[in-house]
Amino acid sequence: MKITFIGAAHEVTGSCTLLEVSGRNILVDCGMEQGTDIFENIEIPVAPSDIDAIVATHAHIDHTGKIPFLVANGYSGPIYTTEATRELCRIMLLDSAHIQEFEAQWRNRKGRRSGEEEFVPLYTTEDVQNAMKLFVTSGYGTETEIFDGVTISYTDAGHLLGSANVLFRIKEGDTEKSILFSGDLGNLDKPLIRSPQDPPHADYVVCESTYGDRLHAEKPDYVGELTDAIQKTLDRGGNVVIPAFAVGRTQELLYYIRIIKEEGLVRNHDGFPVIVDSPLAVEATNIYSSEMNGYYDEEALALVNAGINPVTFPDLKVSVSSDESKMINEDSTPKIIISASGMCEAGRIRHHLKHNLWRPECTVLIVGYQSAGTVGAKLLEGAEFVKLFGEDIQVRAEIRQIDSFSSHADKKHLLEWIGKVDPSTQVFINHGENEVTESFAMEAAKLTGKPAVAPYSGEVWDLAECTLVHKAEIVPVIRKSAQGGSGQEPSGKGYKVTESTQRAVSAYNDLVTTGEKLMQLIGRCQGRSNKHLRAFAAEIEALIKKWG
Repeated sequence: MKITFIGAAHEVTGSCTLLEVSGRNILVDCGMEQGTDIFENIEIPVAPSDIDAIVATHAHIDHTGKIPFLVANGYSGPIYTTEATRELCRIMLLDSAHIQEFEAQWRNRKGRRSGEEEFVPLYTTEDVQNAMKLFVTSGYGTETEIFDGVTISYTDAGHLLGSANVLFRIKEGDTEKSILFSGDLGNLDKPLIRSPQDPPHADYVVCESTYGDRLHAEKPDYVGELTDAIQKTLDRGGNVVIPAFAVGRTQELLYYIRIIKEEGLVRNHDGFPVIVDSPLAVEATNIYSSEMNGYYDEEALALVNAGINPVTFPDLKVSVSSDESKMINEDSTPKIIISASGMCEAGRIRHHLKHNLWRPECTVLIVGYQSAGTVGAKLLEGAEFVKLFGEDIQVRAEIRQIDSFSSHADKKHLLEWIGKVDPSTQVFINHGENEVTESFAMEAAKLTGKPAVAPYSGEVWDLAECTLVHKAEIVPVIRKSAQGGSGQEPSGKGYKVTESTQRAVSAYNDLVTTGEKLMQLIGRCQGRSNKHLRAFAAEIEALIKKWG
């Protein structure tokens, strides 16, 4: 019995881990990498057709986004999740496929004019539909045998509707072990869903560390702060524009706005409209509104039992089509506009910012983490102008932020969760920024007295003996010039080149030297024929297109 760490190793996204038990290959999550890539991940060491099962901890794309790719390339086994995760995967994976298909159409139209090779999407909507046929669901606390000698059971991770910690009980010959995957652990006291449950006993724990170096601020008065922002903006005759992730964050906002409306906390603006402008958010809200009682916390469940939908209310409108979206800003009625994406980098929110940022009566309310360099981060930093659709838009609207609207457990709660497993448990730390995984592993070992390591992609452990059997080769992704420094991590912190990365840095320096030789060659070309110069330039352009 072995475990191989593949994705989200010293990185925040792209979760993927391989378990090998009695000849069976089991993937725990298979997500897309999002944001800046720091290290090269190994390929999954077995063909898709040789994978026997996939277990997904929750629906976020950085945990499930490559599952349809495996299906398109031969995977045909079961995909184990909770029911809520399956329903959210259906809409999120279809949305991912639509985006890829649209990008392929756009790039191929452009590429045909310049003779470029056809761009093929990672997967299509048909691949997603085929993947959905493979989902097998069960609820929290139910033990499911997936193979002879391998069972799984879920506990509530409190991160997203249906999110789960997954406990594997595995047997190979006379050896029996248990291994617990945290998935993403949720913040405490979030609306709609329960706080993370205590972990069950396990011989091994694989724990995320997304916020392993951060502490959340004291819980804000969400209703009070939202009410204040809405009241002041509507009094000025403006719109409240809220960039929000379509799944999870949008539904939390609707939950709080329902309270504000029911209690009449905003004065003199009865019936103020609230518009959700995101097809994905609309579908996700419908799922939150359906029969998902087993995933709600006690407060939300009490509302459902009383006949109250926790995330809908009068004057809530939804926008699905592009025409409906365009009409939102043609209506001068002061309103709340909730739209994706949460960091203002894509989607319909950019149109709403274009129409509202320059208006001093409006408010842009930031309710989520903003990565460095994104439009959302620039707004929080006090930018006077931001570029949208190639146009510089003046920032005259009020920019506000509500802190701690996070769906992730912070350092304190992660350590408390780990501290509840047995002292003899071997702890693996993944799903965190490069430096955070290492520092958090040391914190976990120090405070809990448990062994803790942060594996790199490609590291393999023997679970029967609790020994490292293959040390990973660390290959960083270097993106910037030597003068400009190296790339950035998802948090925006500068990536430091350490001794373990010198091999890749040396190769990069060789590339820089080659580039300098190219510049010297160009300098010697002066005076040559136009035909020769144009041919040389065309060859350089081809290289730029290939590697850029």
